[in-house]
Amino acid sequence: MAVSGRRNMLAQTLASRRLPEGVAEPGERVPDALAPEVMPFIRAADDVEPFNPRVAFLCRKYAYKKVQRMDPSSIQRGVRQFKTYMSLKLDQDDTQFLVNDAKEIQRFYKHYCDNLIRSSQRTNFDELARYYQVSSALYEVLKDVTNNKVDSEVMKCAKVVEEKSGHFRSYKYNIVPLNFPGSSEAVLELPEIKSAIDAIRNTDGLPKPHMSSMHREGKSIRDLLDWLSLAFGFQNSNVENQRENMILLLANISTRTSGQDGLPLVDTVNDLGEKIFGNYESWCNYLHLSSRIMINYDGALKKQQLMLLHIGLYLLIWGEASNVRFMPECLCYIFHHMANQLNEMVEENYFQPPPGFEEEGSFLKVVIEPIYKVLQKESQRSKGGTAGHSAWRNYDDLNEQFWSEKCFMKLGWPWDLRADFFHQAGRTTRKPKTNFVEVRTFLHLFRSFNRMWVFFILAFQAMLIVSWSSSGSLSGIADVTVFRSVLSVFITAALLNFIKVTLDIMLTIQAWGNMEWTQIIRYLLKFFVAIAWIIILPVTYSSSIKNPSGAGKLLNSWTRNWYNQSVYNVAIVIYMGPNILAALLFLLPQLQNVMECSNSRAFILLMWWIQPRLYLARGMHENILSIFKYVFFWVVLLTCKLAFSFYVEISPMIEPTKFILNQVVGNYEWHEVFPFLPHNLGVVITIWAPIVLVYFMDTQIWYAIFSTVFGGVSGALSHVGEIRTLGMLRVRFKSMPDAFRKCHVATDKEQALDVRSFFCVWNSFINSLREEDFISDREKDILMAPSSSNNLSVVPWPPFLLASKVPTALHMAMTSKEGDVHELIEKIKLDKDRYNAVIECYESLKNIVVSLLLDYNDKKIVHGIDNIVQNSMQNNTLLEDFEMAEIGKVSNTLAKLLQLLKSEPTDGSMERKIVNALQDFMEIITRDFMKDGHGISKDENERKQSFTNLNMNVIKEAVWREQVVRLHLLLTMKDSAMDVPTNLDARRRITFFANSLFMKMPRAPQVHDMISFSVLTPYYNEEVLYSSHELNRKNEDGISILFYLQKIYPDEWKNFLERIGVDSDNEEAVKGCMDDIRIWASYRGQTLARTVRGMMYYRRALELQCYEDMKNNQDLGGDKFARSKAVADIKFTYVVACQLYGVHKASKDSRERGLYENILNLMLTYSALRIAYIDEKEEPLPNGKLEKHYYSVLVKGDDEEVYRIKLPGKPTEVGEGKPNNQNHAIIFTRGEALQAIDMNQDNYLEEAFKMRNLLEEFLIKHGKSKPTILGVREHIFTGSVSSLAWFMSNQETSFVTIGQRVLANPLKVRFHYGHPDVFDRIFHITRGGISKASKVINLSEDIFAGFNSTLRRGNVTHHEYIQLGKGRDVGMNQISNFEAKVANGNGEQTLCRDVYRLGHRFDFYRMLSMYFTTVGFYFNSMVAVLTVYVFLYGRLYLVLSGLEKSILQDSRIKNIKPFENALATQSVFQLGTLLILPMIMEVGLEKGFGKALAEFVMMQLQLAPMFFTFHLGTKTHYYGRTILHGGAKYRGTGRGFVVRHAKFAENYRMYSRSHFVKALELLILLVVYLAYGSSYRSSSLYVYVTVSMWFLVFCWLFAPFVFNPSCFEWHKTVDDWTDWWKWMNNRGGIGLAPEQSWEAWWVSEHEHLKNGTIRSLLLELILSLRLLIYQYGIVYHLHIVHENKSFMIYALSWLVIAIALVSLKVVSLGREKFVTKFQLVFRILKGIVFIVLISLMVLLFVGFDLALSDVGASILAFIPTGWFILLIAQLCGPLFRRLVIEPLRVLCCSCCPGGACRGPCCAKFRQRSGAVLHKVGPWDSIREMARMYEYTMGILIFLPIAVLSWFPFMSEFQTRLLFNQAFSRGLQISRILAGQDGRGAKRE
Repeated sequence: MAVSGRRNMLAQTLASRRLPEGVAEPGERVPDALAPEVMPFIRAADDVEPFNPRVAFLCRKYAYKKVQRMDPSSIQRGVRQFKTYMSLKLDQDDTQFLVNDAKEIQRFYKHYCDNLIRSSQRTNFDELARYYQVSSALYEVLKDVTNNKVDSEVMKCAKVVEEKSGHFRSYKYNIVPLNFPGSSEAVLELPEIKSAIDAIRNTDGLPKPHMSSMHREGKSIRDLLDWLSLAFGFQNSNVENQRENMILLLANISTRTSGQDGLPLVDTVNDLGEKIFGNYESWCNYLHLSSRIMINYDGALKKQQLMLLHIGLYLLIWGEASNVRFMPECLCYIFHHMANQLNEMVEENYFQPPPGFEEEGSFLKVVIEPIYKVLQKESQRSKGGTAGHSAWRNYDDLNEQFWSEKCFMKLGWPWDLRADFFHQAGRTTRKPKTNFVEVRTFLHLFRSFNRMWVFFILAFQAMLIVSWSSSGSLSGIADVTVFRSVLSVFITAALLNFIKVTLDIMLTIQAWGNMEWTQIIRYLLKFFVAIAWIIILPVTYSSSIKNPSGAGKLLNSWTRNWYNQSVYNVAIVIYMGPNILAALLFLLPQLQNVMECSNSRAFILLMWWIQPRLYLARGMHENILSIFKYVFFWVVLLTCKLAFSFYVEISPMIEPTKFILNQVVGNYEWHEVFPFLPHNLGVVITIWAPIVLVYFMDTQIWYAIFSTVFGGVSGALSHVGEIRTLGMLRVRFKSMPDAFRKCHVATDKEQALDVRSFFCVWNSFINSLREEDFISDREKDILMAPSSSNNLSVVPWPPFLLASKVPTALHMAMTSKEGDVHELIEKIKLDKDRYNAVIECYESLKNIVVSLLLDYNDKKIVHGIDNIVQNSMQNNTLLEDFEMAEIGKVSNTLAKLLQLLKSEPTDGSMERKIVNALQDFMEIITRDFMKDGHGISKDENERKQSFTNLNMNVIKEAVWREQVVRLHLLLTMKDSAMDVPTNLDARRRITFFANSLFMKMPRAPQVHDMISFSVLTPYYNEEVLYSSHELNRKNEDGISILFYLQKIYPDEWKNFLERIGVDSDNEEAVKGCMDDIRIWASYRGQTLARTVRGMMYYRRALELQCYEDMKNNQDLGGDKFARSKAVADIKFTYVVACQLYGVHKASKDSRERGLYENILNLMLTYSALRIAYIDEKEEPLPNGKLEKHYYSVLVKGDDEEVYRIKLPGKPTEVGEGKPNNQNHAIIFTRGEALQAIDMNQDNYLEEAFKMRNLLEEFLIKHGKSKPTILGVREHIFTGSVSSLAWFMSNQETSFVTIGQRVLANPLKVRFHYGHPDVFDRIFHITRGGISKASKVINLSEDIFAGFNSTLRRGNVTHHEYIQLGKGRDVGMNQISNFEAKVANGNGEQTLCRDVYRLGHRFDFYRMLSMYFTTVGFYFNSMVAVLTVYVFLYGRLYLVLSGLEKSILQDSRIKNIKPFENALATQSVFQLGTLLILPMIMEVGLEKGFGKALAEFVMMQLQLAPMFFTFHLGTKTHYYGRTILHGGAKYRGTGRGFVVRHAKFAENYRMYSRSHFVKALELLILLVVYLAYGSSYRSSSLYVYVTVSMWFLVFCWLFAPFVFNPSCFEWHKTVDDWTDWWKWMNNRGGIGLAPEQSWEAWWVSEHEHLKNGTIRSLLLELILSLRLLIYQYGIVYHLHIVHENKSFMIYALSWLVIAIALVSLKVVSLGREKFVTKFQLVFRILKGIVFIVLISLMVLLFVGFDLALSDVGASILAFIPTGWFILLIAQLCGPLFRRLVIEPLRVLCCSCCPGGACRGPCCAKFRQRSGAVLHKVGPWDSIREMARMYEYTMGILIFLPIAVLSWFPFMSEFQTRLLFNQAFSRGLQISRILAGQDGRGAKRE
C-alpha cells in the first residue's frame, strides 16, 4: 500500500522475515531451525520469479520437500505454519506448463550463469555474493528436478560458477574487500585506499621466507602483514583485521597530509608512526633505552616500508593482546623485543622466525597466555572483589613493573617463566604491590590532598589566633605578639608534614618489595627530616618568643642585622625553601614541564626530592593563560570563604568561648567521668566541633556558588540559550543559512553553495522529526523548505515563516479601492516576507499550470494572462485591469484545484476532476477576475475544449508535488503557525540546532577530508526491542507499557498512526501493525534499538553531506551515490559489543533467543552495523578431554562471521565486566577517533551533521596541547515521566552542561564523566584503552579513562554545540541504586593511585578543583551529615550533663546571642538550597530566567528538597561504607517504563540501614534534647536550632514512601502490611533469598563486616560506643535516683538490662525445650517470670518512688543500649575470626607456612570453629532481639502511612505531586493508577 514506503526501516526488515498474514500467527518468523537450509531456495525463488516464474515455483517446491525431509512430523515450532504457507503458495503457482521442467530449468540455469560470468567484473562484492548464492541454490534444485541427469554443457557452467563462488564462501570482509579478484566495490576505487593498499603490499627488499614455512602455514605473502604473520606466528584473523585497520588509518590520514612525487603516503606514514609510537618512544626515554624504531636506510621508499612494518607489528601485537591491552607499558616491552628481532631479520636479510614463533597462534601462546594466567590468578586472589586490594595485584600493579629497568633483568625475552612475576612459589605466596597500595582508610584523603588540608588547617589556626587577640580584627596581626603567634603555624605545618610522611611509609610498605631503592631512601630521608623539623621549629620558636619585638623592628632586623636575627626566622626560611622554589616554578609552567619530563640524570636528581619519579603524571602543567584563569577563580573563592569563616564562623565564637573557659566548672547532673577536666574544655569542644566541621565543608558550597556564576557567564559568552523559543527562531531563521555556511561549508567551495545547502540539511532534519513521529504530516509541510527553487525569483523560506502572509495580502487586495494600486503594493511591501510570498505564489502557480498542460494553445492562454499581469504591474493599472473583489473566489477555486493535485491519484476519475477544477479556475480568472479576459479565450468555441489535455505523469514527480503542497499551504494557512511544532521535544531540538549554528565551532571540512571515527557501545543483556507480549502485558495496576506510552506521548502516537496510515479507531488495523508499534515503543524506551538508530544517523548524515560535497565538485564524475556510500564506509564504523550474543544465539530461553533475533534484525536493517561478541567453544584435546576456548568474534549482516580471534582465556573473568567487554571489541573499531556510547543513549540526525566540526577540535590547540578527549553535552530524555525523573533530569542536565563547562574551562580538570565523549583513538589504544578494568577499584570505569588521559599529558575539553540524548532512572529505588553505585565508585576512587597522583602532581589550585569536583563532593556530603551527629551528640552531652543549663541561666552572661548562633550555625548549611543553584542557572540560560524561577518554585512544591536531602543520606552511607569495608559493586538500576508501586518490605530492605536506622537515631537525639532542655530553654531557640534536623529526619524516614506511587491507597497499604509481616516472620534457611525472609536479609546486611579489616571493625566498635551516652545520661535524671550521682546508679541500670535480657532468654529457652512436650511447664515458667517482673515493678513504684515518666525515660535510654549490644554482637564474629581463629589456624596448619592456606584442612578448621562459635555464643538470642527492633522500626514507620491512607484525598494529592509533568503532557495518571485500561473499563 502507499503507506509502506513511510514505514521504519527496521519495521520493513521485521516484515520481510515473517510469513504472510493469514498463514501463521501474527509475527511468526520462518522457523529458525529450518532457516539456514531453506532460506537460500526461498531467496532464489524471489530473485528469479520476475524472469521465470516456473523456475521460482520449482525452487519453492524443492524447499517444501527439504522441510518435509527435515521435520516430517512438524514437531518444531513454526514448521506446521510454514508448510501450510508453502503448500498454499505452490497450489497457487502450479499452472500448466508446456515445456519439460528439467529442460526449462537447465536452459534458465545456463542463461543465468552466462550472464553472471559476463557481469562479474562490473558488480560489487555484495551483489556478486548474492548472485552466486542464487546460482548454487538453482543448481541443487536442478539436480533434484533432473534426477542428477545434468547436461554436460550445464555441468561445465556449474563447475566454472562453483570455482568462482568458492571464493565468496571462503572470503569474508568487513569494510574493504581486499585481495578479492573481480570485485568492483566503490571503496576500492578511492585513490587514498589504492595508495594505502599499494604501500602495504610493497614487500620488495624484505628477506623471503622459506617455502617450507609458507606451505606449512598454507598461505602466500601478499603484503607486509602476511610477512609479519609468518615471522611471529600471529593469527590469520588478527592479520586480516589489522590489515583493514591499517589501510583505513593510512587512507584517512592521507586525505589531510601532503605527499611526495611517487610517494603519496610518506608524510602519512610518518604522522601515523608518531601517533602510534608516542608512548613507546616516551617509555624508552624514561628507561634510557634506545628505541628499536631506528630506520637507518637511504631511500624514502625503504624508510616508508620499514616504518609500515613497525606500525603493522605494533598493531598485530595490540590486536591479539586481549586483557594485556590494559597494560600499555607491557605492550611496549613486548614490542621492544619483537621489533629488535624484526630489525635483525631485515638487517641480516635472512628470514628466520624466533624460536617458538614458527606456527600460527604461537604469539598468543608464547607471549600473551603467560601474562593472562598471572592476571587470572591475581583475579582469583581478589575473591570476586571481596578481598582487600592489598592482597592481590591489579592491572596497574603488573603494568607498573614495566616502568623499571629491572623488568629486563627479571623477565627476559622470551619470557622467563621462572621469574617471580610468573612463578607462583607455593600457590598462596603474596606478591608485593607496585608503587602504591590501596588500603581502606579515610587517611587517603589527607595523604592525596595534604596541601589542601595543610592550607585550611593553617588558615584556621591563623584566624583563630587573630580573633583571640585583644583587637579581634585582622588589623591585630600588626601587633608583634599576635604576629609572632601567627608564625606558630609553621610548627603545625611541620607536624602535618610528619603525619603525611608517616602515612606515606605506612600505606606503601607493602609495595617496597617492588620499589626502586632510591624511592625507599627518599621515604626514609623524608621521615627523618620531618622528625627533625618537628623538633627544630618548636625549640627555636620557644627560644625566640622570650624577647618579642615590634613587627617593624623585626622586619628591620631581617634586613639590617642579619647576625642578630631570630633563629626561628632562619628556620622558617630554610623550611619554606622548597615551597618558595615550587612557587617560582609554578609561575614558569613550561620550565616545570621540561624539568619533570626530562630524562636527563641531572634533572632527575634535582627533582628526586620534590616528587618520586614515575612514568606517569609528569609535565601536566597548563600554559600561563589557563593557569591565570583558574587561579583567579580560586583566589576569589578562597578569599570569600576565609572572610566568611573569619567574620561569621570564628569571630562570633571567641567571646562565648572565653567566658566558658573562665567560668568555674558547672554543676554536673551526672557522675562526671573526668571531674578534674579544667576550664570546661568539654563544653568548648562540644560547641566548636560542628564549627570546625562546617569550616572544612563549606568550601563545597562556595564552589557551588562560584561555579554557578562562572558557568553562567561562560555559557552566556558561548551563546548558550540565545535561541530558546519558536519566536526567537523565526526572528533569526534568515540568518541561519549564513551561519551554517560559516561553519559547515568548505572554504574552497563557498561560491557554489548558497541557501540550498542549508535547506538540504534543514529538510533532512525535519524529515527525521517526521520519521520519529515528533511532528505530523502537516507540521512537516509547514516546516520544510523547498528542495528546488530554480524557477523562482525570490528565496522560498519555509512556510512557517510565511504563514498567513498570502491570505493577508488577498484581504488587502479585496478591500483596496480602485486607483490605489501604488498604495496597495506599498502596504504589501511593508512586510517583506508578505511581498515575497505573493511573488512566490504567483510564480509557483504559473510553473505548476504550465507544466500540467500539454496543449500549446492552453499554454498560450496562460502566458497571455501572465503578460497582462506583467503589463498591469508596470503600468500601475492592476486595479483597473482586474476585479479585486473577485480575488477571494479565485483563491478558493485555486485551493480546490491544488487539493486535488496533491491527492494521491487512485483511478481514472481523478483526471476528470482535475480537468473540471482547472477549467473552473481558468474560467473564473478570465470571466470574473479579469475585466477584459474574454479576448484571451475568444476562439475557444471555434476549436476543441480548452484545458483537457493534461500531463498526468507530472503529478507523480516529487518536486512538482512539493510545489503544489507548498502553494496550497501558503494560500490556505491563515493562522500564524506560532505553535508549530506542538511537540515539546521537537521544539527543543529545533531551537537547539538553530542556536548551535551561532556558537563557536570549527569549520567543517569536506567529508572526504574529515577525521574518521568509530562508535563503540557495550551491551550485556538489556532490552533490544520490546516484544508485543511485553508491550501488552499488564502490571499489578492493570496497565500495559503500550497504554502507558500512548498516554505519556499522545501527540507522538497520533503522528505515528498517521504515518503508517491507520485509523486510531480501527483496533484491528492497529493490531495488524504490531511490528511498527513495537519499534515505536522501543524508540521511546532505553533500548539498544533506539541507540543503534541514533548512532546510524552518523552514517546517514555523512552520506548526505558527502553527496552534497560531490554535487558541488564538478571534477568528480561517476556514480556519486556509490562513492558517497564508500566514503561514509571508511569514515564511520559502528560496533556494538554484545558480550553474550553467542550465548543468546545458542540459548533455548525465549527471551534470550528474542534478544539474538532482534540484534540480527538490527544488523539486517543497518548494513554498517557490526556486532562483536565473546564466543565460548569446547574443543577436544589430544587426550580426549574437552577444553573451553574463547574467541573475539565480529559478525555483520545475516550473522555473517567476519573475524574470529582466539583469546588466552575468558576476558570478563579478569576484572570488571563492562570495560573488558569494551576492550575485547575495541580491536574491531576503525578510524582516528572513538566515541564511547552507552546503550541507554540516543542521537539525532541534526546533531550528526555537526560531527565533522567536533572532530576538527582534535586539530586545534586548547591550552597547551591538542585535545585527547572531546567532552559532549547530553540531553536527558526521561525527564517527563514523573517528578522524580524531572528532578534527576535537572540534576544530570546541570552536571553535563554548566558543571562540565566549568570543569573544562577555567578549572582544567574535566575528566571522562559520560559516554558521549569522543576519544583520540590512537592516543588511547596505545596508552591502556578507554577505561580501566581492575576489579572493584575501577568500578566507575569511565572516569579512570579521564584520569589516565590527564596523567599521560592528555587534554580533555568540553563542547556544547553538539548534544546526544541519554536516559536516566525514573523510579525512587532505581535512582537510589544509581546514587549508591556512584557513591561506591567514588569511595573506591578515594583509595586509588590515580587520584593520589593527580592530587600530588597538579598544582595547588587544580588540586583544589579536582578534589571538590570528584571525591571531595562525596566526602563533604558525609561531613555535612556527620556535622548533624556531632552537633546533636554535643547538645546531648551538654543537656544531660547539665552544663547547657548552667551556661544559659548564668546571670553574668548579658548577651547569649553569639552562643545561640553557635548552636545554630550548622543549621544554615543543612538547608542545601545553594546546591540547586547550578540547575537554576542552566535552566535560566537555556529557557529564560522567568522559566527558571517558575521551575524552581515548582520543584519546591513537588518536594525537591526532600528528594535531594534523602539522597544526601544515600551518598553518605555508601561512600563511607565503601571506604571502611568495601562492598562496592555494579548495581543494575533497571530501565523500565511504568513507575510501579514498591512494596513496603522492599523499601524497608533497601533503606533500613542507609536511612531509617540513622534517622531514628537522630529522632531519639532530638527528643532527648527537647525533653531534658525544655525547662530552661525557649521553644523558639529549640526550633531555630533543630528545624533543619527535623526536616532531615522526616526526609530520611518517609521520602521513599512519599515518592512511591499508590503508597497512600488503602488496599495497597493493607497488601504492603501483609507482605511485610509475612517477610518478617519467615524463618531463614539455606537457599532463601533476602527478599523471602527477614533472617536471610539480616545475615546478608552484615556480609560486608566479614570482609572488613581489623582496623575498620575496631573503628565501627569505637563509633558504636556513642550509643551508651543515652543510658549514662538519662539514668541520673530519673526521679527514682533522687539526684544521686554515684557510679553505682549506672551500674544498677546495667543490672536492669541484664534482668530483662535473662528473662527474655529464659522464655526463649522455655519455648524451645518445653513448648512441644511440656506445654503446662512452659506456661508455668512464663507465669513465674511475669509475676517476678510485676513484683519488681510494684516494689520500685512503692518502695523507691519510681515515677511513670521514669518508665518512658528508661525505654528512651535502653533502646540505644540494646542497639549497641546488637552492633557489638555483629562485630564480635568477624573480630573473633580475625583475632583468634585465623591465628590459631595458622599455628595449627602444617601446610601453610605463609598463613594463607585455602586447602581442605583449613576449610574444615574454619567450618568446625564456626560451628563451635555459633553454639557457644548467644546468636539466636541476638537474632531475636534484632527481630524485635526491626518490628518496632517497621511499625513506627508504617503507622503514619497507614493513618494517612485512611484519607482518600492523600492518594490524589500524591498522584498530583509525583506526576505533574506527565499531567502537563496529557497523561491521565489518575486513570492509570486506578487500573483502567484504554477503553475506560475497570480492571477485574
